[in-house]
Amino acid sequence: MKGNTNNRKYLIWFWAIFSFPFFLALLIFILISFERLGPMPSFAELENPEYSLAAEVYSEDGVLLGKISIENRTWTEYKELSPYLIDELIATEDIRYYRHSGIDVRGLGRAVIRTILMGQNTGGGSTITQQLSKLLYPRDTVQTSAFVKKLKLGVSKFKEWQTAVKLEKSYTKEEIIAMYLNKYDFNYRAIGIRSAAKVYFNATPDSLNIQQAAVLIGMLKASTLYNPVRNYDRMLQRRNVVISQMAKYGYLNPAIADSVKKLPIELDFKFEDHNTGLATYLREYLRNTMSKPEPDKSRYVRESSYEDAKWEWENNPLYGWCAKNNKPDGSNYDIYKDGLKIYTTINSKMQQYAEEALSEHLSKEVQPDFYERAKGFRNPPYSNDLTKKEIDELIMSSLKQSDRYYIMRARGYSEDSIMLAFNTPVKMKVFSWKGERDTIMTPLDSIRYYKYFIRSGFMVENPLNGQVKAYVGGPDFRYFKWDPVTQQKRQVGSTIKPFLYTIAMQNGYSPCYEVENIPRSFDVGDSVPWTPRSSGNKAYHGKMVTLKWGLAQSENYISAWLMERFTPALVVDLMHKMGVRSYIDPVYSIFLGTSDVKLEEMVGAYSTFANNGVYTYPMYVTRIEDKNGNIISRFNAKVEEVLDEETSYLMLNLLQNVVLTGSGIRMRREPYLLMNQIGGKTGTTQEQSDGWFMGLTPNLVGGVWCGWEDRSIHFETLIEGQGANVALPIFALFLKKVYNDPQLGIMEADEFERPANFNMELDCEKVKRESSRRDNPLRDRY
Repeated sequence: MKGNTNNRKYLIWFWAIFSFPFFLALLIFILISFERLGPMPSFAELENPEYSLAAEVYSEDGVLLGKISIENRTWTEYKELSPYLIDELIATEDIRYYRHSGIDVRGLGRAVIRTILMGQNTGGGSTITQQLSKLLYPRDTVQTSAFVKKLKLGVSKFKEWQTAVKLEKSYTKEEIIAMYLNKYDFNYRAIGIRSAAKVYFNATPDSLNIQQAAVLIGMLKASTLYNPVRNYDRMLQRRNVVISQMAKYGYLNPAIADSVKKLPIELDFKFEDHNTGLATYLREYLRNTMSKPEPDKSRYVRESSYEDAKWEWENNPLYGWCAKNNKPDGSNYDIYKDGLKIYTTINSKMQQYAEEALSEHLSKEVQPDFYERAKGFRNPPYSNDLTKKEIDELIMSSLKQSDRYYIMRARGYSEDSIMLAFNTPVKMKVFSWKGERDTIMTPLDSIRYYKYFIRSGFMVENPLNGQVKAYVGGPDFRYFKWDPVTQQKRQVGSTIKPFLYTIAMQNGYSPCYEVENIPRSFDVGDSVPWTPRSSGNKAYHGKMVTLKWGLAQSENYISAWLMERFTPALVVDLMHKMGVRSYIDPVYSIFLGTSDVKLEEMVGAYSTFANNGVYTYPMYVTRIEDKNGNIISRFNAKVEEVLDEETSYLMLNLLQNVVLTGSGIRMRREPYLLMNQIGGKTGTTQEQSDGWFMGLTPNLVGGVWCGWEDRSIHFETLIEGQGANVALPIFALFLKKVYNDPQLGIMEADEFERPANFNMELDCEKVKRESSRRDNPLRDRY
């Protein structure tokens, strides 16, 4: 009897000890189910796991220009995955994937035996679904003691098992694979399989070959440890393990596997972020504009800034688009997370040509000339007309506007500590016209280093519909964030004169009307009247010249003559009607272009001349789709008739003559030799601080601004710093590239549209010959 009692005790203890892990596991599962061991994802969260999807920005010709994102991820469906990806994933990570319901008991048991009984920390046992669970709902990573850490790890494993089972009930096997590959971070901002294929191989997920797919599947073990860029040899071994697994489980012929393993890893690595790619400045404009909130007057320091924002909110459908549009659940769209597809008006080829033209001209001509000129300055790159004290103040102003200064101030550093940091040499990458350069210099020296570089903005628009075809804010967005196209206002110089001449054309003058080329004075309230200086050829002083000649030569005497007949207020009113919203000072000197205007505004205004007098607001986007391809918004051209057809055609004639015989004649000469119908106007501000060129063709209107960050940095002579030298060649180079690309369909033979029943003679030599036969030539008409 006693022996039976002892046996019964041993049996009870045996079954108790044997059953304890199962009861403990059951208890843990129950506690997890009731969230006694921490929160679990809800049914709604499992049905709709959170993925931050990048907004994609496309050109009109279907090219992905870039993305706007927190996480660089674009959703990829299962059917868009290469079969190699799927086979390699299953062969390497979860060979019984299609035979379990989230937990592979057999694999788990093997992992436990190896870890506990054999002491091998080999990992394993986690199914693809469990790995997805861990990605969707990460473990608690708070640092604790070793015991608590192990305890948390055990609880996390139970949570992952339970979540995996729920995922298997909510999704198909194919959907789980797609979710897993879309969620994984492959490093270098390549989040998700589509971004990874693009970044590492410049490919799409459906086009990956055996070895490319093996690299990406190999990275799933540890994307940093097995990164082909950082750790090539280690990744090569890992890739070959993946290929061996393919052969082991019958997905690949062993002979083919052996051949593939001998191949090197051939990367086509292209780092993707908002700083790189085409149209970076446009993408930043869209990001900034679309995410604007509704203007709140209390948040604005200046009344004018609030009024500008309010006008944009009410008139620009892109401004505050996310705040103006709601998702089906009633919340606002998020440009960083909702996978929006933004289809722009940009043509990828024209954008490429515009970026190339700007960099080519500035790097090969303007910048080298300025470097040479600056060698003779006392305190380069600043002109000799500044004192050292004034230069130090400008440098200090830039220092206090830098990100480094703001961050250090925000962290509580004293001014002395900040200045010490700015005067301490550090390693850094800096911009150069030949590419990024590694160097060592103080942050203060880097501020002066960047002052040397000439800046430029270039925008091209189709005048017939207002669609912006190219948008360039500088040579490299990584180093020059300020956008001179839509953010900056600068003095426009003589590019303002056509607006004055437009008023003359509206009032019955013809381009061939003759004026005596003499000084004109204005009473401006001072004791001495103001007399504009001549800006033209002195050989023509005192002679009768045509209005056409006056604009072509940008002669101030002729502009002053017009200013005597028309008030500054008329010029301001016309410019506002033609889309210039910036403040224009209504003074007699208005035709000198001393008012600050945006490049975007000038391009829109000049497009009116090439569009039969109809002003079209510059248009950047045609439609926006959600992540599923449903159209959310469509955008249409906003037009306003400003001039009659005859007036706009007369202005085209005047502007064409600027290129034929005047300040824009460089377009006709080597190396450009553009002999087609082109109108244009150069502009140069005081001390050559700003150089402009506005160019018009029947299909494209472009504007170029060039200058330095500080207006006190400039060329010393008009020949070097005028708009015809610094700005015009950028538009000329761009046109050459466009005309040499027949696929764009823009031909040199295209002509401006002549209004019906237009019968005015525009050949001034012919008009002069005919008028010489009359007693009262030319003036009879007015």
